[in-house]
Amino acid sequence: MENKFDSEKVIEEFESLTKDAKRVQIETLKKILQENYEAEYLKKWNLDGRFDPQTYTSCVPVVTHKDLEPYIQKIADGASYPVLTGKPITTITLSSGTTQGKPKFVPYNDELTENTMQIYRTSFAFRNRAFPIGNGKALSFIFGSKQFTTKGGLLAGTATTNVYRSAQFKKTMKAMQTPCCSPDEVIFAPDFHQSLYCHLLCGLIFHEEIQIISSTFAHSIVHSFRTFELVWEELCSDIRTGVLSARITVDSIRTAMAKVLKPNTELADKIYNKCLGLTDWNGLIPELFPNCKYIYAIMTGSMEPYLKKLRVYAGGVRLLSADYGSSEGWIGANVNPDLPPEMTSFAVLPNIGYFEFLPLTSIDELDSIEPKPIGLTDVQLGEEYEVVVTNFAGLYRYRLGDVVKVIGFHNSTPKLQFVCRRNLMLTINIDKNTEKDLQLSVEAAAKLLAAEKLEVLDFTSHVDLTTDPGHYVIFWEVSGDASDEILNECCNCLDKSFVDAGYVSSRKVNAIGPLELRVLRRGTFQKILDHYVGLGSALNQFKTPRCVGPTNPKVLQILCNNVVKSYVSSSFC
Repeated sequence: MENKFDSEKVIEEFESLTKDAKRVQIETLKKILQENYEAEYLKKWNLDGRFDPQTYTSCVPVVTHKDLEPYIQKIADGASYPVLTGKPITTITLSSGTTQGKPKFVPYNDELTENTMQIYRTSFAFRNRAFPIGNGKALSFIFGSKQFTTKGGLLAGTATTNVYRSAQFKKTMKAMQTPCCSPDEVIFAPDFHQSLYCHLLCGLIFHEEIQIISSTFAHSIVHSFRTFELVWEELCSDIRTGVLSARITVDSIRTAMAKVLKPNTELADKIYNKCLGLTDWNGLIPELFPNCKYIYAIMTGSMEPYLKKLRVYAGGVRLLSADYGSSEGWIGANVNPDLPPEMTSFAVLPNIGYFEFLPLTSIDELDSIEPKPIGLTDVQLGEEYEVVVTNFAGLYRYRLGDVVKVIGFHNSTPKLQFVCRRNLMLTINIDKNTEKDLQLSVEAAAKLLAAEKLEVLDFTSHVDLTTDPGHYVIFWEVSGDASDEILNECCNCLDKSFVDAGYVSSRKVNAIGPLELRVLRRGTFQKILDHYVGLGSALNQFKTPRCVGPTNPKVLQILCNNVVKSYVSSSFC
């Protein structure tokens, strides 16, 4: 990796792996079990040196995080013997916490870092073949979260923080000609507001060298440029004078930025005039970063609602969706970068874990017999499944909670489209509305606002069972003041746009009450973001929780305390 990146060699390796995915999966499982058979957890299931898929799946049960939590806690508390893995776990990953309301502990090791680099290299190879870049820099909105030490002396931080702190990450980014334009002191700053300001400033200083704008999630890029709209004049002032804003109070950041920030009146005037010349910030990115080839982040699933705003900033710059993974590890790479984000799929890398798939039919029914998971190469085209992962860091037959659809195959490995999180579901009676159903409903109602030149900045939902019957509550943060008449229409449209048969029939007989739209004070979702960052999450790992349940009382409190208007649907009356 120290030498020039060889895209064709990486693609060749990927093609070889995926041509016989079944064999690679068997070998990968054997390798995982051979490395970890001494672990307390695996000994419990009496594998007796048998490492084939049939024995493994018949002896070891399918589990959730709750089942493994006592074992992970032992590791965090400093157990001196192998608990989940043969080699000691030295780092704990914190999930973002946006699904359950608090971060989960997940074991992390060097193998997961290497898996991450393999995913990065694979997708970059296909990307670079389609959209080659030269030697330049990336404006990467990446942020290291606060790390802490567990009772047993293990370092704990977000998955992204663990990756960004690794030597392999810098080496890989350098080989891929996309080093971050910001110094480490900015990435790992203790205050993400100051970090974001300096990322923007570094981007402007190196604006002609920026070839890629990236972050983990599309939300972070949108959030960053919304912040730019508020601070652009101050950024220009810093560049003009060569003096960093007083808002930056962290000494290590000021010292690092002093090395890159020099007085440049010509650049300050150029940026100032470009910003003045923009209408509603349309085409901001190509105007400020003329050599930017594409914008890169995860843009699928809960990130899709941000694409409309991202396209405003992007102008004609291409949007490319990043790969498919989670705090528990990676699954697949985007090897068709020429497709728009809404059509992105992910080819599973068969050597980074052992993958199984739970057929979705009747998973949510009250059947006593749940369907059995099937292997990676046994999935059927067009079917939906929940992903079950066995990885190199101590997760065995672990239900990820993600629902995916098989939309094709790359050689013999499936290409997956992310559908939704299984447990993020609005349900009161016989209704079942997923995150995607919520998104479609919000998009339909938001069109009424667009006619008034307003937009939904962000949204979430809640099932209110304090009323009889229970009803859906949708929270909106809107870009400006809309009339009561328009918002009443939006509320009715939201209600009518949930087309799930169980919901419609329940509404008609009043088994579910009228939907409620609550409009929030501007800045409410920023408060929610601040709350998660305070829990140890990083800005680039943040995902707005789309359904706020009883496990998330603090976020529900923030939402309810910031409601400025409320509307009740008159649909189905």
